[in-house]
Amino acid sequence: MFRKMLASAVFAGVAAGLLATLLHFVFVQKSLLLAEEYESGAVSHFQGAAPAGHDHGAAAEPAGTEAHDHAAHDHGDAEAEPSDLQRNALTGLFSILVYTGYAMVLVAGFGLAIAYGRRIGAREGLLWGLAGYAAFQLAPALGLAPELPGTAAADLAARQVWWWGTVLATGAGLALLAYGRGPIYVVLALVLLAAPHLIGAPHLDGFAGVAPPELAATFAARVLGVGLAVWAVLGWTAGAIWSKETAQA
Repeated sequence: MFRKMLASAVFAGVAAGLLATLLHFVFVQKSLLLAEEYESGAVSHFQGAAPAGHDHGAAAEPAGTEAHDHAAHDHGDAEAEPSDLQRNALTGLFSILVYTGYAMVLVAGFGLAIAYGRRIGAREGLLWGLAGYAAFQLAPALGLAPELPGTAAADLAARQVWWWGTVLATGAGLALLAYGRGPIYVVLALVLLAAPHLIGAPHLDGFAGVAPPELAATFAARVLGVGLAVWAVLGWTAGAIWSKETAQA
């Protein structure tokens, strides 16, 4: 059993990690690199705005025009540097390790489901993957959206406690909805799903950040979209390998 769990987790984690890396480079990295330039002060989305007290009609360009042009030129130079290659390699390695860890959580759940007489195949694995996405990314993002570098945030320890509480409550709630029998399980599941959001994630009293809000919104949307695709592949792959390993046993 342990060998099957390990094989499923490793193969699925590597596949999902490679996909996550590819999608990160295509959809997320440009926003991330631009946000780092805003954080360092190299560019500012207020550059195109007229200074206070001046004629507002004199501002011929919309805010951010100069900043984005400058960032676009800088990116072309930075990507050729060896340090960027190292950073990209570390990004890929980190994604593989993270999704292998998530895969181990999934296949541990597969083993528990098998013990209770449940069959796990590719389709069931896909559903487990979507549940994992809901627990680890979607539900926490309802309170703590993916943040760009330079974004002011509440105390890290408080956010971590809320994040883990949301993951555990959401996972337990989804498990009760999927496998519970009777109205009491449905009620308990709904309470668990709602509790973290009724309590509320820790936030600062005001909003602050050096990057444009449009960039932050694009970044958050793309991170969640990439996460959905990767978790679906992770669950489907883990379930398919698990089913094959079980059939050969």
